[in-house]
Amino acid sequence: MKTEQELFKLKPIASITMADQVETQLRDYIIRRSIRPGDAIPKEMEIAEALGVSRNVVREALSRLRMLGMIESKKKRGMILTQPDVMKGLERILHPNMLDMNVRKELFELRIVLEIGLGDLLFRRKTPEQLQQLDAIVERERRASTSIERIRCEVDFHSTLYEMAGNETLKRFQTILMPVFEYVVEYESKLEHTSVGSVTHADLVRILYGNKPEEFPNAMRQHLLPHLEHL
Repeated sequence: MKTEQELFKLKPIASITMADQVETQLRDYIIRRSIRPGDAIPKEMEIAEALGVSRNVVREALSRLRMLGMIESKKKRGMILTQPDVMKGLERILHPNMLDMNVRKELFELRIVLEIGLGDLLFRRKTPEQLQQLDAIVERERRASTSIERIRCEVDFHSTLYEMAGNETLKRFQTILMPVFEYVVEYESKLEHTSVGSVTHADLVRILYGNKPEEFPNAMRQHLLPHLEHL
């Protein structure tokens, strides 16, 4: 009886297809051989023979790597390793309508972490022209008479900060997270009572004009945290 009880505690074995195994082997091969973007990888038939599987199985594994942007076919060269676009997959799925509330909240928390940490880059790379852009957005926001205008100002202000940071990867990641950010701001505009952050856009600009980068992280934190109350 005890043996049977112990058996029931065993976890089921995950089902791993042949294509899964070939994909894993190919990834390991690429890493072990230090293959770089632009280098050729073995042909489909060579892989099939080496692993003792059918070409159909190899073809399925390769199609997965191709979908991830890891390999591509070149005339006269066969398949080569490419520089994968790490953001491409995220761009396809990160839309509020495809995410539940918990995921939206976690993504917005991630955005807060990113923006709190922008301070050092902003103070290193800010230009007078960019600060003037922020001034113009603050003025637009002051004059805004509709929720649509205020949402646009909110989005434009934070987008400009990422531009100022001068980091292309951060900029692209911000673009990917933008639909979630817009969703949160638009959602807030529909509430009867929306808390306002103790730090405004105008306050953040004043800090950026100064020479105290250590003030920026906490100010941005205070500016963004009220948004989380409505998620």
